[in-house]
Amino acid sequence: MKLWSIAGNTQKLDGGAMFGNAPKAMWEHWAQVDGENRIELACRALLATPLNGKTVLFETGIGAFFEPKLRQRYGVQEDRHVLLDSLREAGFRHEDIDVVVLSHLHFDHVGGLFAAWQEGQPPRLLFPNATFVVGAQHWQRALHPHPRDRASFIPELPGLLEASGRLELVEGDYSRTLGDAVRFHHSDGHTPGLMLAEVTGPCIVDGQPHGGVVFCADLIPGRPWVHVPITMGYDRNAELLIDEKKAFLEDKLSREVALFFTHDAAVAMAQVSRDDKGRFGSTDVRARLCGLELGA
Repeated sequence: MKLWSIAGNTQKLDGGAMFGNAPKAMWEHWAQVDGENRIELACRALLATPLNGKTVLFETGIGAFFEPKLRQRYGVQEDRHVLLDSLREAGFRHEDIDVVVLSHLHFDHVGGLFAAWQEGQPPRLLFPNATFVVGAQHWQRALHPHPRDRASFIPELPGLLEASGRLELVEGDYSRTLGDAVRFHHSDGHTPGLMLAEVTGPCIVDGQPHGGVVFCADLIPGRPWVHVPITMGYDRNAELLIDEKKAFLEDKLSREVALFFTHDAAVAMAQVSRDDKGRFGSTDVRARLCGLELGA
């Protein structure tokens, strides 16, 4: 099995929102700001093939579905569908994807499911041959969002996913479509029912898989957020997220599972580290994956 990091459209968002209650004097060492106090963010997907005999894409980024006014509001930098270009560069088309795994349904993680915006045209799903894998708990959140995060969802998306006839809702730690090749971890701190997909590693130690890679989604958007106290202003329950993140990192460190970052502008994947004071960090960083063999 080989892995690719697939670049999607990039965003610029307010640095204060991205680092929650951390003061700018701290986070400005991790991210440069523009004149509007915005930092650069990736919307990166992970492609794995063959995975349980399938070509699997983990998330699709923000895409280019927004009309120009909203594209500007949310800091989307490109008007073309960058994810499709990146898939072609890696040797794939969206029609080649057998499974799309969605950690949650906020627009910066699922907008790439849609064709690029065209005036007068309704939203149209891409990936015509893919099964769409979504957590059952988060699906309910998307159907009945709280006023605080209603704007994070695309109203048309649930109906289009259902109408495709290719939607799988995951109740537990494994899906019918991917079997034991992908194990799902669950988190509620960012949004109820966030689903973190671990591509299981090639080794088994004491009955546990070692050496895999996990798509960290918005539990850990990038390297700065590996630091346990750092959360986002967008998180629904920051204290819960901190507890979840600590347990998550301890598990991945013990099993040598690599972290894949969707929003880090410079780094796609890294290993978990911990210093002599017990603080988590990251090491062995990779800016990009281009057909990397899992475990290599």
